[in-house]
Amino acid sequence: MIITQKKPIEELLAMLEGVTKVAIVGCGSCASACQTGGEPEIRAMKTLLEEHGMEVVGTVLPDECCHKLLVKKDTKALRDSGAQAVVCLACGDGTQTVADNLLLPVYPANNTMFLGQVERVGMFNEYCRMCGDCVLGSTGGICPVTQCAKSLINGPCGGQRNGKCEVNPENDCAWIRIYHRLVALGQEEKLGQTRQDKDYGSVSYPRHINLRAKKS
Repeated sequence: MIITQKKPIEELLAMLEGVTKVAIVGCGSCASACQTGGEPEIRAMKTLLEEHGMEVVGTVLPDECCHKLLVKKDTKALRDSGAQAVVCLACGDGTQTVADNLLLPVYPANNTMFLGQVERVGMFNEYCRMCGDCVLGSTGGICPVTQCAKSLINGPCGGQRNGKCEVNPENDCAWIRIYHRLVALGQEEKLGQTRQDKDYGSVSYPRHINLRAKKS
Protein backbone atom coordinates (compact mmCIF):
# COMPACT_ATOMS: atom_id res chain seq x y z
CA MET A 1 0.00 0.00 0.00
CA ILE A 2 1.21 3.52 -0.80
CA ILE A 3 1.27 5.47 2.46
CA THR A 4 0.39 9.16 2.41
CA GLN A 5 0.14 11.92 4.99
CA LYS A 6 -1.70 15.21 4.77
CA LYS A 7 0.35 18.22 3.73
CA PRO A 8 0.32 21.16 6.15
CA ILE A 9 -2.71 23.20 5.16
CA GLU A 10 -0.55 26.32 4.86
CA GLU A 11 1.36 24.68 1.99
CA LEU A 12 -1.83 23.78 0.15
CA LEU A 13 -3.37 27.24 0.58
CA ALA A 14 -0.17 28.83 -0.71
CA MET A 15 -0.43 26.72 -3.88
CA LEU A 16 -4.06 27.80 -4.27
CA GLU A 17 -3.39 31.52 -3.92
CA GLY A 18 -5.68 33.45 -6.27
CA VAL A 19 -7.96 30.45 -6.95
CA THR A 20 -11.66 31.02 -6.30
CA LYS A 21 -13.18 27.87 -7.83
CA VAL A 22 -11.72 24.46 -7.10
CA ALA A 23 -12.51 20.77 -7.60
CA ILE A 24 -11.49 17.92 -5.31
CA VAL A 25 -10.40 14.42 -6.35
CA GLY A 26 -10.01 11.69 -3.74
CA CYS A 27 -8.86 8.08 -3.94
CA GLY A 28 -10.93 5.08 -2.89
CA SER A 29 -7.91 2.82 -2.43
CA CYS A 30 -4.66 3.54 -0.54
CA ALA A 31 -5.45 7.14 0.43
CA SER A 32 -8.81 6.11 1.84
CA ALA A 33 -7.12 3.46 3.99
CA CYS A 34 -4.61 6.08 5.17
CA GLN A 35 -7.47 8.44 6.03
CA THR A 36 -6.09 11.04 3.65
CA GLY A 37 -8.35 10.72 0.59
CA GLY A 38 -11.68 9.03 1.25
CA GLU A 39 -15.19 10.46 1.55
CA PRO A 40 -14.67 11.91 5.08
CA GLU A 41 -11.46 13.64 3.97
CA ILE A 42 -13.13 15.04 0.84
CA ARG A 43 -15.92 16.50 2.98
CA ALA A 44 -13.42 17.97 5.43
CA MET A 45 -11.36 19.47 2.58
CA LYS A 46 -14.49 20.97 1.01
CA THR A 47 -15.42 22.63 4.29
CA LEU A 48 -11.89 23.92 4.82
CA LEU A 49 -11.59 25.41 1.34
CA GLU A 50 -15.00 27.05 1.64
CA GLU A 51 -13.95 28.56 4.95
CA HIS A 52 -11.06 30.16 3.06
CA GLY A 53 -13.39 31.74 0.52
CA MET A 54 -13.22 29.19 -2.29
CA GLU A 55 -16.15 27.63 -4.11
CA VAL A 56 -15.90 23.86 -4.48
CA VAL A 57 -17.51 23.17 -7.86
CA GLY A 58 -17.15 19.39 -7.92
CA THR A 59 -15.80 16.34 -6.12
CA VAL A 60 -15.05 12.84 -7.41
CA LEU A 61 -13.75 9.70 -5.75
CA PRO A 62 -12.20 7.21 -8.21
CA ASP A 63 -11.83 3.68 -6.89
CA GLU A 64 -8.12 3.87 -7.72
CA CYS A 65 -6.61 7.25 -8.47
CA CYS A 66 -3.59 5.61 -10.14
CA HIS A 67 -5.79 3.85 -12.72
CA LYS A 68 -5.69 6.01 -15.83
CA LEU A 69 -8.92 4.81 -17.42
CA LEU A 70 -10.92 5.05 -14.18
CA VAL A 71 -9.64 8.55 -13.54
CA LYS A 72 -10.36 9.60 -17.13
CA LYS A 73 -13.97 8.47 -16.75
CA ASP A 74 -14.53 9.90 -13.27
CA THR A 75 -12.98 13.31 -13.96
CA LYS A 76 -15.08 14.02 -17.06
CA ALA A 77 -17.58 15.78 -14.83
CA LEU A 78 -14.92 18.27 -13.74
CA ARG A 79 -13.86 19.43 -17.20
CA ASP A 80 -16.77 21.85 -17.63
CA SER A 81 -17.26 22.59 -13.94
CA GLY A 82 -15.56 25.96 -14.07
CA ALA A 83 -12.80 24.82 -11.71
CA GLN A 84 -9.61 26.86 -11.88
CA ALA A 85 -7.61 24.17 -10.09
CA VAL A 86 -7.91 20.66 -8.67
CA VAL A 87 -6.91 19.52 -5.20
CA CYS A 88 -5.93 15.84 -5.27
CA LEU A 89 -6.16 13.76 -2.11
CA ALA A 90 -4.10 10.85 -3.44
CA CYS A 91 -0.45 9.81 -3.65
CA GLY A 92 2.01 11.39 -6.07
CA ASP A 93 1.16 8.75 -8.67
CA GLY A 94 -2.55 9.49 -8.37
CA THR A 95 -1.97 13.23 -8.54
CA GLN A 96 0.02 12.85 -11.76
CA THR A 97 -2.67 10.57 -13.22
CA VAL A 98 -5.31 13.23 -12.52
CA ALA A 99 -3.06 15.86 -14.11
CA ASP A 100 -2.71 13.65 -17.21
CA ASN A 101 -6.47 13.77 -17.67
CA LEU A 102 -7.28 17.41 -16.94
CA LEU A 103 -5.93 20.57 -18.51
CA LEU A 104 -5.98 22.28 -15.13
CA PRO A 105 -3.43 22.90 -12.39
CA VAL A 106 -3.54 19.89 -10.06
CA TYR A 107 -2.19 20.38 -6.54
CA PRO A 108 -1.32 17.60 -4.08
CA ALA A 109 -3.00 17.67 -0.68
CA ASN A 110 -0.81 14.78 0.54
CA ASN A 111 2.84 13.88 0.86
CA THR A 112 3.69 10.39 -0.42
CA MET A 113 5.71 8.65 2.27
CA PHE A 114 6.49 5.02 1.36
CA LEU A 115 5.25 1.64 0.21
CA GLY A 116 4.19 0.03 3.43
CA GLN A 117 2.79 -2.90 5.31
CA VAL A 118 -0.54 -2.43 7.06
CA GLU A 119 0.14 -3.62 10.59
CA ARG A 120 -3.40 -2.77 11.67
CA VAL A 121 -5.90 -0.01 10.96
CA GLY A 122 -4.02 3.30 11.05
CA MET A 123 -0.59 1.71 11.60
CA PHE A 124 1.85 1.38 8.68
CA ASN A 125 5.45 0.22 8.38
CA GLU A 126 7.82 0.97 5.50
CA TYR A 127 8.70 -2.34 3.87
CA CYS A 128 9.75 -1.68 0.27
CA ARG A 129 11.49 1.14 -1.61
CA MET A 130 10.68 -0.35 -5.01
CA CYS A 131 14.35 -0.34 -6.03
CA GLY A 132 13.76 -2.84 -8.83
CA ASP A 133 16.53 -5.23 -7.75
CA CYS A 134 15.13 -7.41 -4.97
CA VAL A 135 17.58 -9.19 -2.63
CA LEU A 136 15.00 -10.69 -0.24
CA GLY A 137 15.93 -14.23 -1.30
CA SER A 138 19.37 -13.87 0.27
CA THR A 139 18.37 -11.87 3.36
CA GLY A 140 15.70 -14.06 4.90
CA GLY A 141 12.81 -12.02 3.55
CA ILE A 142 13.93 -8.87 5.40
CA CYS A 143 14.73 -5.90 3.16
CA PRO A 144 18.05 -4.25 4.08
CA VAL A 145 17.30 -1.26 1.84
CA THR A 146 14.30 -0.21 3.95
CA GLN A 147 15.00 -1.87 7.30
CA CYS A 148 18.61 -0.67 7.60
CA ALA A 149 18.94 3.06 8.19
CA LYS A 150 22.00 3.08 5.91
CA SER A 151 20.42 0.75 3.31
CA LEU A 152 23.44 -1.54 3.50
CA ILE A 153 23.26 -4.42 1.04
CA ASN A 154 26.19 -6.09 2.80
CA GLY A 155 26.09 -5.67 6.56
CA PRO A 156 26.15 -5.15 9.42
CA CYS A 157 28.02 -1.85 9.67
CA GLY A 158 29.47 -2.46 13.15
CA GLY A 159 27.74 0.55 14.69
CA GLN A 160 24.92 -1.31 16.40
CA ARG A 161 24.70 -1.30 20.17
CA ASN A 162 22.78 -3.90 22.15
CA GLY A 163 21.06 -4.95 18.95
CA LYS A 164 19.82 -1.45 18.17
CA CYS A 165 20.64 0.80 15.23
CA GLU A 166 23.16 3.58 15.87
CA VAL A 167 21.26 5.93 13.57
CA ASN A 168 17.88 5.34 15.24
CA PRO A 169 18.24 3.55 18.59
CA GLU A 170 14.51 2.82 18.60
CA ASN A 171 14.98 0.41 15.69
CA ASP A 172 16.43 -3.07 15.86
CA CYS A 173 19.54 -3.52 13.72
CA ALA A 174 18.26 -4.90 10.41
CA TRP A 175 21.29 -7.09 9.85
CA ILE A 176 21.03 -8.71 13.28
CA ARG A 177 17.39 -9.44 12.42
CA ILE A 178 18.53 -10.88 9.09
CA TYR A 179 21.11 -13.05 10.88
CA HIS A 180 18.58 -14.50 13.32
CA ARG A 181 16.07 -15.10 10.53
CA LEU A 182 18.58 -16.93 8.34
CA VAL A 183 19.71 -19.08 11.28
CA ALA A 184 16.08 -19.95 12.03
CA LEU A 185 15.62 -20.93 8.38
CA GLY A 186 18.81 -22.99 8.31
CA GLN A 187 20.25 -20.66 5.66
CA GLU A 188 23.01 -18.97 7.64
CA GLU A 189 25.49 -19.69 4.82
CA LYS A 190 23.83 -16.87 2.90
CA LEU A 191 25.36 -14.39 5.34
CA GLY A 192 28.69 -15.00 3.63
CA GLN A 193 27.38 -14.10 0.21
CA THR A 194 28.54 -10.81 -1.24
CA ARG A 195 25.61 -8.97 -2.73
CA GLN A 196 26.31 -6.55 -5.55
CA ASP A 197 25.90 -2.94 -4.45
CA LYS A 198 22.91 -1.12 -5.82
CA ASP A 199 23.78 0.50 -9.13
CA TYR A 200 21.17 3.22 -9.22
CA GLY A 201 22.94 4.77 -12.20
CA SER A 202 21.91 1.83 -14.35
CA VAL A 203 18.20 2.67 -13.98
CA SER A 204 16.68 4.87 -16.64
CA TYR A 205 13.64 6.73 -15.38
CA PRO A 206 10.75 6.63 -15.85
CA ARG A 207 10.42 2.86 -15.95
CA HIS A 208 7.71 1.02 -17.89
CA ILE A 209 6.27 -2.50 -17.80
CA ASN A 210 4.00 -3.74 -20.57
CA LEU A 211 2.41 -7.12 -19.91
CA ARG A 212 0.46 -6.84 -23.15
CA ALA A 213 3.53 -6.75 -25.36
CA LYS A 214 4.08 -9.81 -27.54
CA LYS A 215 6.31 -12.37 -25.89
CA SER A 216 9.37 -13.28 -27.89
